[in-house]
Amino acid sequence: MVKARVRLGSQVTDFISTLAPEPKRALRQALKGIAESKSDIKLLEGKLTGFCRLRSRRIRVIYQERTVNGERQAWCFYAGYRASVYDVFEQLLAADVLEQFSD
Repeated sequence: MVKARVRLGSQVTDFISTLAPEPKRALRQALKGIAESKSDIKLLEGKLTGFCRLRSRRIRVIYQERTVNGERQAWCFYAGYRASVYDVFEQLLAADVLEQFSD
């Protein structure tokens, strides 16, 4: 399998910066695992069909895999704690306010 380039949106990088050292280390390791499809990854369903989630302890990252100019990329849109991440992301998706990535 071809490695993916992991791209973090500003919300994800801001969230990571608020974490304590150990959860931050675990999440960064999990994000690196996306590139090789070795992390705890699940395809989402319902309103979030087309997106995937990465699990690292109580933290979830919602991302989407895309192919850009023949390169596999994982675009990480939103990170948060399990209790609220899906509801908040659905609201952002419905309001069409997701961050746009540039190539």
